[in-house]
Amino acid sequence: IFANASMAAPALWISATTSEERPIRVIVRAPDRITDFGAGRLVSDTTMVDVRVADLPAPRPGDLIVIGADSHVIQGEPIRDRERLIWTLDLRPA
Repeated sequence: IFANASMAAPALWISATTSEERPIRVIVRAPDRITDFGAGRLVSDTTMVDVRVADLPAPRPGDLIVIGADSHVIQGEPIRDRERLIWTLDLRPA
């Protein structure tokens, strides 16, 4: 899936602490998130990406992911899948 040009996109990871850069491939998802607030519900846009652990062994909150012309910051702790092969990163615009 990560090699398929219609499923994954090239991106650049930049470490927040060392400024190290690494090209990676990501699968971008943008689900709506529904949050209850009192008696109302708020709908907000989100951006999440999946990255292979082999491409990015240790992402951290605050690291930068550049996809095309858009820059995003990793927010929250990265989560690995059950097989520990894929990171899911929650992003916010930089």
